[in-house]
Amino acid sequence: MKKSKIVLPLITILVMTLFSSCASNGYTAHQHGFFYGVIHGLVFPFALISKLFTNEYGLYAENNTGFFYWLGFIIGIFGLGGGGRRAASRR
Repeated sequence: MKKSKIVLPLITILVMTLFSSCASNGYTAHQHGFFYGVIHGLVFPFALISKLFTNEYGLYAENNTGFFYWLGFIIGIFGLGGGGRRAASRR
């Protein structure tokens, strides 16, 4: 029982570290569109945590297409909370 209480936080930290390495990059010649916005919205919490410790990671892509990137970004952020509500409603 105590082993599982230690393993879960370690796995969580490992996964957060792996996902924060996929945080959005800075200015590039490629413009990021809707689907990149969704991906960047999903990794936003991990990018935010890494941003607290270092200034190397961006929170969003600076060179984006505008409205559709931001729409995807917001959908990605809201997509993170959807699973928790479904699980809570089953109880």
